[in-house]
Amino acid sequence: MPTPNTTTTPANTTITESTETLGLVPVDPHALMQLRGVKQHYPVQRHLPIGPKKYVKAMDGVDLSIAAGETLGVIGESGCGKSTLARVMAGLETPTQGQVLFRGQDINTLKGEERKEMRRNIQLIFQDPYSSLNPRMTVEQLVSEPFDIHPEVAPKAGRAAKIKELLELVGLNPDHADRYPHNFSGGQQQRIGIARGIALNPQMLICDEPVSALDVSVRAQVVNLLDDLQKELGLSYLFIAHDLQIVRHISDRVATMYLGRIVELGTYAEVYDRTAQPYTRALMSAAPELRKNDGTDRERIILQGDPPSPIDPPAGCRFHTRCPLAQPICATKEPELIRVGDTHESRCHFAQDLAAEFVQHTNA
Repeated sequence: MPTPNTTTTPANTTITESTETLGLVPVDPHALMQLRGVKQHYPVQRHLPIGPKKYVKAMDGVDLSIAAGETLGVIGESGCGKSTLARVMAGLETPTQGQVLFRGQDINTLKGEERKEMRRNIQLIFQDPYSSLNPRMTVEQLVSEPFDIHPEVAPKAGRAAKIKELLELVGLNPDHADRYPHNFSGGQQQRIGIARGIALNPQMLICDEPVSALDVSVRAQVVNLLDDLQKELGLSYLFIAHDLQIVRHISDRVATMYLGRIVELGTYAEVYDRTAQPYTRALMSAAPELRKNDGTDRERIILQGDPPSPIDPPAGCRFHTRCPLAQPICATKEPELIRVGDTHESRCHFAQDLAAEFVQHTNA
């Protein structure tokens, strides 16, 4: 029998696990939130019950951790699993396999008051601010609604003052609290959503494309607001976005996703300036403002073909069908996440060589 590992968590709970359970990575005692071998597979509807069942493998073995006060940015093409990651981390979906730990507790095993407390601490900021706000409710009603579920955070006697404080904190005029969402611009609507998100004093904000629906002129304002709130309130962020420049600006670490897998992970400087994964390189080269590295233009990498179906991902490296550096081994053997720097990991057979290229270039 394998020897159990026992980890005491900040929440004064204990997790006991077999060292061989599902082949999961060890529990990180320093992580506020951790994903261990998380898979999320959706069954494909069939018109006839013939043949084997098929599944969309939106997440297919994801290991991630986020420390208190940290921002983890997630990048990747549409359909790579980013929004599924957000829903699973927020507890809106139960994963097919694996664990989602918050302060050492598996959020999908929590019941009653423990689950209620977990939901208070993990809040979600949606992509489209208008569709996420009830058009029949005033701003005051929208921001105060969480207090109906958690009255201990803001008793009715002091609720008006709390709402005023929240609106001022996100840069909105408290005198407009009696207005409806349609009376505000897109950027202001997202500020209302952020005010709702921080109303219950959470520890974790999951931001799923929070600025992609906004005009370019107001994106920076909302990102700067999130940055300021993090410093003031000590929040942790999972920040998903297509805008690579914004991700670089706000993130401490960055993860690249491709077909449900993490293919690169490291500090923003490691991932952006010492890229060790061909897919991440292609993403970076698609952004003109990121094409310069140490004063030298990066080569524009144009990928051929469309991403494979997540229902039937290719054998070996999932990127090999589009990778300009693919070799025969890539079609037969799936690469592991390997360490190429202090905190830098890449899922590529040639990650060490790619990382060395940037080191040689920097030292030249």
